[in-house]
Amino acid sequence: MIFGKTKLELKVGVFVFIGLILLLVFVLSIGGFKTWSSGYRINLIFNFVNGVKLGAPVRFAGVDVGEVKNIDLQFKAAENHTNVCLDVWIRDVVRIPADSTVWVNTLGLLGEKYIEIVPGKDYAHALKENESLVGVDPVPTNELFSKAQNIMSNLDSGIARIVNKEGTLGRLLYDDKVYNELEALVADVRKNPWKLLIKAKEKK
Repeated sequence: MIFGKTKLELKVGVFVFIGLILLLVFVLSIGGFKTWSSGYRINLIFNFVNGVKLGAPVRFAGVDVGEVKNIDLQFKAAENHTNVCLDVWIRDVVRIPADSTVWVNTLGLLGEKYIEIVPGKDYAHALKENESLVGVDPVPTNELFSKAQNIMSNLDSGIARIVNKEGTLGRLLYDDKVYNELEALVADVRKNPWKLLIKAKEKK
């Protein structure tokens, strides 16, 4: 009886063990087997990262090749300035030229931030473990709104000048005298196109 109970427990244990192994393989497959992949770390330096979070994807030439592992703020007393240092993990098979361009990009409608690396041409000097690359700072949202407001303000001002008959376009649209003179000039040129040739010769 004891032997039968032990045999049953052994079967249950083996079954549970196999289930845990399958679950582990499933989880790792979702994560891209990053735990088993070899890679290296590099540092990306920014002044502003616009909401990049830990685990954010890193893309090289449009392909996912790594992720952000750590975000650190570094204050440089000599420059009286704070930099954002992103510690990113890159797959070992990827070589990033030292002249590559790096910036923060936005993925989809939800606005998820990720790191985009556009490869350079200097593969002879590819980045190695713990080496750094300075990124291009994204434009803050408030600055974009400010520029849009300035454009709209200038557009409103231009429309107001036209409505008030100011400027060349305003006078042309609303001043009958300018319109009549322009119409008379066009009519005269149509009747006497040779006048254009005389003027061209005079200029020469």
